[in-house]
Amino acid sequence: MLNTIQDRSRGIRGRAGRLGVLAAVPLLTLLSGCQQTRQSLSIGDFASAYNREIWWMSLWAIALSIIIFIGVSYALFYTVNKFREDKHDAAPAQFHGNNRLEVALVVVPVLIVFGLSVLAVKSLAVVNAVDAQAPKIDVLARQFWWNFSYPAATAAAGGTVTNGNEMIMPAKQGVTLTITSGDVIHGFWAPNIGGQRAAMPAVNKVWTVDSDRAGAYQGNCSQLCGASHANMRYKVVVLEQDRYASTVSAMQAYRAPEPAPGSAEARGYALFMQGKASTRAQACAACHRVQGTTAAGAAGPDLSFFGTRRTLGAGMWEAMTEERWEDEQAAEQLHAWLKHAPVVKPGALMPRYDGGDYMIQGKVQKGGTLTDTEIDDIAAYLRSLRLPEAADYWRDTPVQGAPTAGGSQ
Repeated sequence: MLNTIQDRSRGIRGRAGRLGVLAAVPLLTLLSGCQQTRQSLSIGDFASAYNREIWWMSLWAIALSIIIFIGVSYALFYTVNKFREDKHDAAPAQFHGNNRLEVALVVVPVLIVFGLSVLAVKSLAVVNAVDAQAPKIDVLARQFWWNFSYPAATAAAGGTVTNGNEMIMPAKQGVTLTITSGDVIHGFWAPNIGGQRAAMPAVNKVWTVDSDRAGAYQGNCSQLCGASHANMRYKVVVLEQDRYASTVSAMQAYRAPEPAPGSAEARGYALFMQGKASTRAQACAACHRVQGTTAAGAAGPDLSFFGTRRTLGAGMWEAMTEERWEDEQAAEQLHAWLKHAPVVKPGALMPRYDGGDYMIQGKVQKGGTLTDTEIDDIAAYLRSLRLPEAADYWRDTPVQGAPTAGGSQ
């Protein structure tokens, strides 16, 4: 069992330096209380056909290894006991030229290796098989987040249905993933649904994963990819097939709501789309997409359903309560993230809005400035980006591997 519980609040790096240490102390106090599901992972989860196949192959390999160990140990102790020096004064017999013994010493290892090879090839054929009829999900890895697109699901508002850092898939059915990277090599690994695959730039790796049990599972980047490699997490939410179909349909029909004039959401929408030129605060829409608006950025995760999601910063923080990001503690986390993401997540390419410096591809950039009220307005707009309640894929979904029974949310 692998436990993925880590405090992600200690990632203060770079040019914040000595002058930022005292200011960071209250921030650390805030983030140290972040809600986590304390979710464990298991490569022995039999709800996955991949894990079942690897397990049965491993049983044969382990059984054969035990037989070999017993056989070699018996031969060793038998020989040492029978031909001890205190029992024999004569020089030991030489077996050079003993053809039967030499043939056995060659043939037996060859048969062992051949048997293991057959088991491995058989299992590789099973776990690497691609189901052409299975639902398809395109997985894009970037420093340090994930995007999951559904190529067969065209949005009514235009484009393809996409969700950032939370992958939704049906239960009791294989899902074909096409995995690639937009920058460096990453590793896609959600142990409960299958093994690891490298996400490599300009390379598409296709394979099929599955789970027979509905629930939310933890995924991580398994390839060292930079300063926030350990902070590059995601969730896999497995839904029963009818619920999955209705959720994807709702995603296709979704259009971002029109904020009420004069509301915090409306002010946040204006800042999200246009930024604030007078203080050099960049527009969020330059990097993020929101379905049903003109925001079509691709440099950051898709935010179309942010209000429905329960993870932030690629899983660094989780809002596993019904209030989600309206919960007081979660709202503080969201505010801190929007204000200065590179401070709370090392290596994050999101700009700062507190006027501080941050790094982009080795170059120092000066962040723009937004007031706390303006940041809260953007947060209010993001919270409004929610799927209909019936399509909330987190509703009544058990968090598998949580210490409580199922961890139902």
